[in-house]
Amino acid sequence: MNPQATREEYLYFSLPEKLIFYMLALMSLAYMGHQVWARVKLWQSGRPTGPVREGKQYWMPTKEGIAKWWGKVLPFILLQKKVRSSRPKSGAPMHLMMFYGFGALFIATTLLGINTYSPYKFHKGAYYLLYETTFDSLGLLLLFGLVWALVRRLKTKEPIAQDKADVGILVLLLAITCNGYFLEAARIAADPKPWDTWSWVGFALAQPLGHFGVLAYKLSWWFHVALVLAFFCIIPKLRIRHILMAIFSAAGSPDTPMGKLRTIPMEEVEQTEQIGVKLAKDYSRWHLMSLDACMECGRCTEVCPAWNVGKILNPKRIVQDLKGAMETGAEVAPSLNPEALWQCTTCNACVEACPVLIRHVDIIVDARRNIVSEGGLSGSAALVLRQTASTSNAWGTSGNREDWMKDLDIPLARDGKEFEYLFWVGCAGATDPGSVKTTKAVAELLKKAGVSYACLGSEEACTGDPARRLGEEFLFQEKAMENVSVFERYKVKKIVTACPHCFNSLKNEYGDFGASIEVFHHTQLLQQLVSKGSLMAAKPERGSVVLHDPCYLGRVNDEADAPRALVDGILDPEFSGAKTRCCGAGGGRMWMEEPPNERPANARIDQLLATGAKTIALGCPFCKIMLDAAKPDEEIRLLDLAEMLQEANK
Repeated sequence: MNPQATREEYLYFSLPEKLIFYMLALMSLAYMGHQVWARVKLWQSGRPTGPVREGKQYWMPTKEGIAKWWGKVLPFILLQKKVRSSRPKSGAPMHLMMFYGFGALFIATTLLGINTYSPYKFHKGAYYLLYETTFDSLGLLLLFGLVWALVRRLKTKEPIAQDKADVGILVLLLAITCNGYFLEAARIAADPKPWDTWSWVGFALAQPLGHFGVLAYKLSWWFHVALVLAFFCIIPKLRIRHILMAIFSAAGSPDTPMGKLRTIPMEEVEQTEQIGVKLAKDYSRWHLMSLDACMECGRCTEVCPAWNVGKILNPKRIVQDLKGAMETGAEVAPSLNPEALWQCTTCNACVEACPVLIRHVDIIVDARRNIVSEGGLSGSAALVLRQTASTSNAWGTSGNREDWMKDLDIPLARDGKEFEYLFWVGCAGATDPGSVKTTKAVAELLKKAGVSYACLGSEEACTGDPARRLGEEFLFQEKAMENVSVFERYKVKKIVTACPHCFNSLKNEYGDFGASIEVFHHTQLLQQLVSKGSLMAAKPERGSVVLHDPCYLGRVNDEADAPRALVDGILDPEFSGAKTRCCGAGGGRMWMEEPPNERPANARIDQLLATGAKTIALGCPFCKIMLDAAKPDEEIRLLDLAEMLQEANK
């Protein structure tokens, strides 16, 4: 390696020419900053989410805060966790090529700038040669990725947006990248050095150029500068701004679990005289900022159960329409299309898929809250709210939460005996015939394994999950406080439930109302009992059983291992675990009518039966009800995992 290897910066340029460049660069960066600040002011119109002192929000760069930001930026931005986990057809490899290629050239430019404007000159010798070879190679990632993206953009239909501006920005980036290589070739041709072969792409392009004059080189340089400065000027105007905004969106994303919705304090209602979100400014500042991070990649829409069965709900469109409402000041609900808002199952597939961590479900439920508070909900959805309020049961039945217990000798908390686990049965588990079978199976297994437990019976009320996700926030709060007071009366510390929706509310949301409890889904407790030898795992014929992961267990609460530990040789469908597909029951959709051809359960059962299995293992009463209505014939068995263990442990 030649220790003299280096290259002259601003080759052939005089001081006046450099000053002109600096002036133009500062002007373009200032214009970019002006546009970004305009977006910042829109975000600041939102509800504060950070520390507040004396009525003002303060940004506090504590060590803990910086560590949290880095803990999100590293996996989700630098390592592109969500993109890497996407299916190849979503364009993930293409995006990764562009991201890492663009990032490499940004690093290369930054290092060159540091060398240029610092007193220490390190851009020489072995470092310089390695620098040239490395970044010449990595730049090709960007080049190939851009070509791929341009072809895909011109040919692919929704959910990818087809916007002429997108094509324009891709063409501009492609021109910058190609011209960058050409400029390198022009430099090599105008000022050849023995070590130029290390810049192998530029060197190869320089060979046909022959001798390149100074004027021609300067024209190439200024053309490249014009393209780059134009890029700076338009970044904030187009969705390409996600390059910047995604970093801030990821860094500031809420630490709350995916399944936890914001609790609205009564003091807020008294101050604002409204419930939920009416205008975009009623969302948090982070939510508004996250809208500008959206790249409109369509991954959220691609996995949406409503969209995939032909409904109009399009999560990507929701984000874009809300962005429009933020900019114009229009009311949120009409801007987002109320019909689409009520089609959401709150399954969080969109949230799980989003590379920039947008919380679509938060956006939708907050809009629902305002609609409900203003009397805008009717039909079967409104009926379930009235039933929950009057009977403490989403199905509207009253006085029969203990019917399933007849002749079973089920211990009750009111009997006064100490117990380790409260077995939370839930509305479906106490009243729906299919779900009652699961409830009885769990009770029998707990008794067989010697687990100390008790039920609440008639003292149990709906957790309020359907009410909260339908938008009736204060009915949910009423039920939560009612149940927490019962927990306190009986000194409940551990709860086990067979309903993932109850599991999620109790685990993630009841803490806001004073509950200090450890919550288990029944598959989690059963897994512990199987691992200890207290129960035997089910051992059906290999390949005969396929598992359907409930959204509120496999995705929302990241529990996919426990169900699989209960059945030997269980099959996984095409979409499983955190990528599971929704049955369509969540978000209050269980009680809302829809045409048979628009039921997510129909699409899901086709995916499950495509494995060849005739038995579907489940871990959710809602899923059992929806899939049972969708199954093609009586030969298909739907069994909760507890029922399978019950059969295995007779």
